[in-house]
Amino acid sequence: MKSVIKKWTEMSLILRIAAGIVVGAVLALVAPKLDFIGVFGSVFVGALKGVAPILVFFLVMSSIANAKGGIGSRFRTVIFLYIFSTLLAAITAVLGSFAFPLTVSLNVSSAEGATAPQGLGEVLNSLLTNMVANPINAIVEGKYIGILFWALVIGFAIKLTASAPTKSMLNEISDAISSVVRWIIQIAPFGIMGLVFTTVTENGMSIFYDYGKLLVLLVGCMLFVALVINPVIVFALLRKNPFPLVLRCIKQSGITAFFTRSSAANIPVNMQLCDELGLDKDFYSVSIPLGATINMDGAAVTITIMTLMIANTLGIAVDLPSAILLSVIATFAACGASGVAGGSLLLIPLACSLFGIGADIAMQGVAIGFIIGVIQDSVETALNSSGDVLFTATAEFYERKKHGNK
Repeated sequence: MKSVIKKWTEMSLILRIAAGIVVGAVLALVAPKLDFIGVFGSVFVGALKGVAPILVFFLVMSSIANAKGGIGSRFRTVIFLYIFSTLLAAITAVLGSFAFPLTVSLNVSSAEGATAPQGLGEVLNSLLTNMVANPINAIVEGKYIGILFWALVIGFAIKLTASAPTKSMLNEISDAISSVVRWIIQIAPFGIMGLVFTTVTENGMSIFYDYGKLLVLLVGCMLFVALVINPVIVFALLRKNPFPLVLRCIKQSGITAFFTRSSAANIPVNMQLCDELGLDKDFYSVSIPLGATINMDGAAVTITIMTLMIANTLGIAVDLPSAILLSVIATFAACGASGVAGGSLLLIPLACSLFGIGADIAMQGVAIGFIIGVIQDSVETALNSSGDVLFTATAEFYERKKHGNK
């Protein structure tokens, strides 16, 4: 058994995941009634979501408690990259919508029961409220802004008051939880197989035909951001070929995020990749969960395109200054999007309010988002999550370059 496990872990994880994708798709087509296969996907995503809040809480506490000087500039850089890339993603979506204006028949049935924030103030109020929520509840409910806040506060307190053995113990606990994450990631091929099986059996291929033009525009803009905008940003800072890093982040983070459809669930995967890239644990243990909260390129694209589509359908003329303002609103609204499947869709009414579009009509756009979510949200999450690692690595490599370190 040990030899089998050793051979399994020595195989390329990407190849194992690719095999899981193929097997899951084939089984869905030839044996769609084997429902138990989908359980593998549920277990995998459940395990990731279960361990991620605990991992973030202890890693951040440990990193702050044991941190040495010199990481503040990296945080400033990565936060700038997160927000700047999200703004550029929104602008890309505006240009795409202007080049290929869309209208669509609206249908509210899929949005029944959904509620949306009534304004940007409500989004900010929600963020601040979640920040100071009970830390135990934050961990249980996976509210990462609250987890980050309390982990930072407690970590600073331990750094200032605790003894060295206490700090060392905290570090050992975070290492133990990281080991659990590595074990979970080893079952990723089976989890991906189950997720693919469920997706194909439930949706078939019809999802590619319904709302096809909208999907092409959404996915096209997201791919442009991933393969053009983000590499340009990385090159501007590092002055070297960005694509080896970009493609590695897409392969090792984007693929799993595509199927889990949750930036929060992908946090353990991203931390594992950061470790493989040789990044500073004190830095990435904070920047990765922070990115899952505020680095939302894909969400900005979704909010912008869906809003302009609704405006076009209603015959509302959107001028360039209004579109730029929409980009800014979409950027900050996207930062408030939940790191779970479909988290960006409920912010569409907020953006629609800029053009005087009522919530009843805007929620019809949300309904369409739910319909195409199996594709749109998967690509969106892959872009968001891979960007978390990409910009974390870029920020660290940039700071090393500035200080003459390799």
